[in-house]
Amino acid sequence: MSKFAFIFPGQGSQSVGMMAGFGGESNSSKIVIDTFKEASDILGVDLWQMATEPNELLNQTIHTQPIMLTAGISIWRAWSAVNNLQPTIMAGHSLGEYTALVAAEALSFADALPLVQYRAQVMQGAVAEGVGAMAAILGLEDATVIAVCAEAAQGEVLEAVNLNSPGQVVIAGHKSAVERGMALAKEKGAKRALALPVSVPSHCALMKPSADKLREYLTTVHIATPKIPVLHNADVVAYTEAAKIKDALVRQLYNPVRWVETIQAIAALGVNNTAECGPGKVLTGLTKRIVSELQCIALVNNEALTTVF
Repeated sequence: MSKFAFIFPGQGSQSVGMMAGFGGESNSSKIVIDTFKEASDILGVDLWQMATEPNELLNQTIHTQPIMLTAGISIWRAWSAVNNLQPTIMAGHSLGEYTALVAAEALSFADALPLVQYRAQVMQGAVAEGVGAMAAILGLEDATVIAVCAEAAQGEVLEAVNLNSPGQVVIAGHKSAVERGMALAKEKGAKRALALPVSVPSHCALMKPSADKLREYLTTVHIATPKIPVLHNADVVAYTEAAKIKDALVRQLYNPVRWVETIQAIAALGVNNTAECGPGKVLTGLTKRIVSELQCIALVNNEALTTVF
């Protein structure tokens, strides 16, 4: 049996109808729907309706984060019901780190839902609307993007925050600084510089007030030793102690998502296959660009759940 890893997507992979692959009357579909009902009962909102019917709520951070967590866990539960296997390691992209911790039984689903909802609230509240921004820079080396941020900041916050794959880096900070960064990146030879449709400049210094509030909230949350190691975004380390896991979650808010290094670390363990456990195929595409030999499948429908590693 080859070693395999599970990776969980974060905000940005959501779309209306994203759970369509789990329709029908199968046991897997029932697990998915029941998980959404459980989450909806805990939070007092209909997450399934937001995920399946056209609406404007899905892309509001306060709803997106619980929905993406629920989607990932529902698919994980459905996969686990038909596979008596355990991944060697797990990781999640930004919000997906919380999903990975729930799957690894370090964090209960009932605790994780209000936790990520609170995380969304404090992130949204950290910066007034229109003050922050994010943009994707395509076609430049990481070091060049980091240098662009330093030059274009001009006293404001501008940082490389998502190191997603070679030639794909997301920057975040004050809106005016992001705009200067986009222009300078193009001057430096970027193939594209795309403003992202987000209201929160995640993973940069503007999130430090949010991180302080999250740290305080986490003192009330029980975290156990993960039954499966989870690599953290902030430093690509798998922790076993609750205090260190909580600290990694806090630091994640204002530090870059080191996704390239995360996938490289997974491959270095001798992992041959990865499964993206959640809606969409964003991480599947990134994985192939980071380590071409690493096979990755996206568990986007009932059929994919029966894939043999």
